[in-house]
Amino acid sequence: MAASRFNPASSLLNAVGRFSSGAPLRTLIRSTRFRLLPPRPQVYHVSHRKAEQAVLASGQATEGQRATILREFRRGGTPTIVLGGFVPDATEQVFLLRDRLLKNGSVYYVNYSPIGFSSELFFAQLDDLIEDIASQGQRPVLLSVSFGVGLILEWMRQAREKGRKIHIRGSIFISPVACIEDVVAGPGAKQTLLGRAIKPLVGTEGHIDSTAMQRARNIFVKMFEAGAQNKETLRTLMSGAELKKLRDAVINTIQQIQDLGAHQRVDALAKMRAPSSYFSQKILPLSDAPTLIMYAEKESSVLSEQSPTRFALESAHRAYFPHSHFRVIANQDGNPVQHASLIFHCVNFTPPITAFYQHLKTGKIFKHA
Repeated sequence: MAASRFNPASSLLNAVGRFSSGAPLRTLIRSTRFRLLPPRPQVYHVSHRKAEQAVLASGQATEGQRATILREFRRGGTPTIVLGGFVPDATEQVFLLRDRLLKNGSVYYVNYSPIGFSSELFFAQLDDLIEDIASQGQRPVLLSVSFGVGLILEWMRQAREKGRKIHIRGSIFISPVACIEDVVAGPGAKQTLLGRAIKPLVGTEGHIDSTAMQRARNIFVKMFEAGAQNKETLRTLMSGAELKKLRDAVINTIQQIQDLGAHQRVDALAKMRAPSSYFSQKILPLSDAPTLIMYAEKESSVLSEQSPTRFALESAHRAYFPHSHFRVIANQDGNPVQHASLIFHCVNFTPPITAFYQHLKTGKIFKHA
């Protein structure tokens, strides 16, 4: 099925009004809101940790691998659970989207531990969190980015294999990375920037190469700083104070991830099954909930040309998610949209995400691929 290219111009004008100086106006509004209503997510403790405690008791994971869950509370009926990629943390990943998400309900941020990672423990924590939200009479939207999408797809696949129901309102997938082949090209193929960072860490059987780890950190910093060089765009998105706060948080997250924590995240990705490997009526669909799948127009610094996940989701997303829509997010008026660029291309991602929540409120489902 062909992907539609999304031009946010008309939707954005409707959202902010037809001002000749719309960009400065958006900056003024955000700067004022940032001072008056700064982000204040609080550590959130689910009412019951049954699934998590079972995993810990079995010895499959340790307390140091627990993700931290934070929440910004709102009274809306559609809460959102945010999962980031390798970096940055979920709290920074949606830094510019949080106001939009909070209009629909509380936002739960899941930040991976800097000292370790366990897929089994993460899945258990997600089970407990969704059950906790269900006890409040709500079902969440899962908004996941890059590696976070891979975690959700793996969690859904395992739930289907076990015959377990998934109680969610919907899913938003941004630049999905769901298997190691998505980012590490095969023999003889050109590696992406991220592929060069990840490849030395794959299949090392527990041996941690600190030099390779630091090289990977440097590449992640380089990728973030490359986006931050677009000063003209940044001035339309956030104030100087916001940019400094965001940059400090992202760089701090990258530098604080310990070698073991980074290695275990890569190992988790390496163990994920490519979606094409379970293209079967016994497993699919993964979920009947409405699903929005978005790739950036320029994924080349991260995704390999032969990404199995992109091929599966672009060509057969309705098999995996019957009520799904696939988009390629493009920027018609400036720098191309990069992989998972929710910060520097927030303007491009906001309209389809806003429309998705509106679909949920009206009860409509996607009718066109």
